[in-house]
Amino acid sequence: MYTYTTTAFSRNYLLQFLIAAYAVYWIALAFHPTNRGQWLMENLIPIATIAFLGWTYRKFQLSNLSYVLLFIFLCLHTYAAHFTYQNTPVDMWLKSAIHTKRSYFDRVVHFAFGLLLAYPLREAMIRIAGIRGKWTYIISAAVILTFSAIFEIIEAIVAILAGSFGAQYIGLQGDMFDSEKDMVMGFAGAIIAMGFLAFLHKRQKKA
Repeated sequence: MYTYTTTAFSRNYLLQFLIAAYAVYWIALAFHPTNRGQWLMENLIPIATIAFLGWTYRKFQLSNLSYVLLFIFLCLHTYAAHFTYQNTPVDMWLKSAIHTKRSYFDRVVHFAFGLLLAYPLREAMIRIAGIRGKWTYIISAAVILTFSAIFEIIEAIVAILAGSFGAQYIGLQGDMFDSEKDMVMGFAGAIIAMGFLAFLHKRQKKA
């Protein structure tokens, strides 16, 4: 079901490439961000994630597919952190093309959170907790929703403590249900990812 990474880091060339590519990407986007204070807060996520994965690598290695999915998500988040989630070039284009006042790239990243990270989460649960069967798909989606809710709570607390940076960091953009909609997007991404994975596994069993 999974192709585990069992070689030493020195022989895992794909992971080495992903780290090098992300390092170059991160450094390039560290220059002249739109809002340095907000950039610093947003980068707590990738720094903490990479530190945790590096610390646990010897004892618990994810599959390379999981690392690729994590890499893609971190790239999306880092891109938004540079421009701020409300002012990415994608949003500027949308506002000009369809005359919308709201920035939607944040919704894309919340959706990607569920779509891309449900698989690594499911892999970790199977290996750590020994969960099997259909529950692996259901619980993975449920945990993504839980993480989304926790993130929104933490985001609100940080926004309050951040003072002048808080309003921009939380990014409500006038929508009082912004947090709930972000949670729904993450949950929807996880449902799609787990539904597609369950479909693939069912086809493999029939083959």
